[in-house]
Formats: sequence, C-alpha cells, structure tokens
Amino acid sequence: MRSVKLALGVNSRGELYDEHFGDSDFFLIYELREDGTISFLEKRKNRAKLVEEKGHGDPKKFRAIAELLRDVHVFVAGRMGPNYLRVKESGKIPMIVGRKTVEEALEELRFRASELVSAAGGK
Repeated sequence: MRSVKLALGVNSRGELYDEHFGDSDFFLIYELREDGTISFLEKRKNRAKLVEEKGHGDPKKFRAIAELLRDVHVFVAGRMGPNYLRVKESGKIPMIVGRKTVEEALEELRFRASELVSAAGGK
C-alpha cells in the first residue's frame, strides 16, 4: 500500500506549534497510508532553530529544515512563514491546518490520505 511521511511541527509540550513551521521545537514524524491508517514513527528535535538567520525567512534555515526532513513528503503546521514558497518549490507539500491539536490535524490528514499520497507520489 502506498504511503507518505508527514512532519507535524510541535512545541516543547507536544502541541501543534501555532507559529511558523521552521520555529517548531520538534517534528513528529508519521506515516500516512492511502487507506487513512496513520502510524507514529519518531520525534525529531528541530536543530534548524540553531541556524543564525540574517533576516526573516532566511534560506539557510529552510535548507537546514529540508535536510533534517529530507525523507518527509508533507510539512504540517499551524502557520508557515516566508519559506512557504520554498517548501512548495522543493517538491514537498506544505499543509496549514490552523490552530488545531495534533489529533485534529491527524484526523484532517487521514480524511485526505488518498489525495496526499497521490500528490506526493507516495511509494
């Protein structure tokens, strides 16, 4: 069955981060299968937060996040910052879910599983 990997940006309390994706404390990584089944894979510390930015939306920070999440297809956040277009141009799928809980975001993603797997070219 085809699937994609999702990264949900969360704060230190494990709540969906309601600021820019790149400023999340951690990324919760899930596998989303075409049939809507979701499995938690791991929690990754956002080391990209350590990148010294020359300005808001610095491409260096985007590159650090892209490297950290190179195996992930869909980036999920409460909000995206100026690097939103870079995410799209890199072939990743940015999903803005607003201020929801992780569980609510996963439910929304489960509902759109087939669409997301097809759009990301899941394997």
